[in-house]
Amino acid sequence: MLWRVRTTLPDRPGSLAVLARSCGEAGVNILGLQIFPGIDAVTDELVLRTPEGWGLPEIAEIVEASGGRAVSAAPCTEAALTDQPTRYVQAARRILARPATFPEVVAMLFDAEADPEQGSLGPVQDVMDMTVGEVQVQVRRTAPFTATEHARGAAMADLVSDVLARGREVASAPSPRRVGTGSTPQYAVEGDAVRAVIEEVPVGLAIVGPPGAEEDGAEEDVRPVTLRVDPAWQRRGIGTRLLVDAARLAGSMGATEIVLTTRADNQAVLPMVLAAGLRARIRMAADELTVRVPVRSLRPLDA
Repeated sequence: MLWRVRTTLPDRPGSLAVLARSCGEAGVNILGLQIFPGIDAVTDELVLRTPEGWGLPEIAEIVEASGGRAVSAAPCTEAALTDQPTRYVQAARRILARPATFPEVVAMLFDAEADPEQGSLGPVQDVMDMTVGEVQVQVRRTAPFTATEHARGAAMADLVSDVLARGREVASAPSPRRVGTGSTPQYAVEGDAVRAVIEEVPVGLAIVGPPGAEEDGAEEDVRPVTLRVDPAWQRRGIGTRLLVDAARLAGSMGATEIVLTTRADNQAVLPMVLAAGLRARIRMAADELTVRVPVRSLRPLDA
């Protein structure tokens, strides 16, 4: 079985050799190694093939006995053996081609993991923040992020910001796609919802939901928002307007934040939030993307 293992070793000659010898004596094969240098210690990421039946306790025991600290391990596939510089070049190419894929790409690049269930005794997760415009993108995982990875993440975020800035004029140009020529969406608040209507036909809807039950660990001043736009009318600013109006409506209901949850591969989210000009946090975890938008400073939208 293959495992991706991270550990911090003392920054002294021979420390890695001690670990390699211990692995060899235990029948553990080191297939891959990546080193993240530090000032007083070095973080090593290893891909190990272990004997049948091995788990985290056995791995932690052999690594800690060799001087390793802060051991984390997770099962992985042979994809973990891909050359790291190659992975980053491929990620940069994907982001250059489609900047909206940034949250999804960095989540895969840094092996983002799912959050532990509420109330469980799951491992504490580390968070890395990257900023694109006014939007903060977060990825989480059990293994701590190194200073090297923080620098790489910041460089990737700067790349996205540069690409989006250069394409802003093109993005703001009138779209050649014309559905319903001459029609302008009308927006109306109906209770806890904002509707977009064109010639009496609904084309978009944003619903501000009630806060979750307190016993479920939900925050009373945070409101979930469900947003959808007819496919024929997407990429025309309707989703952005609905998001802004839903945020203002939630603020008038006493909320301090709104939360949207969608698939990790939803590439419409980042452009929509950036176009809305809202300060937001986009969090990636496994196959889910969560957007949190503070609404306290927004002008309320009366229901």
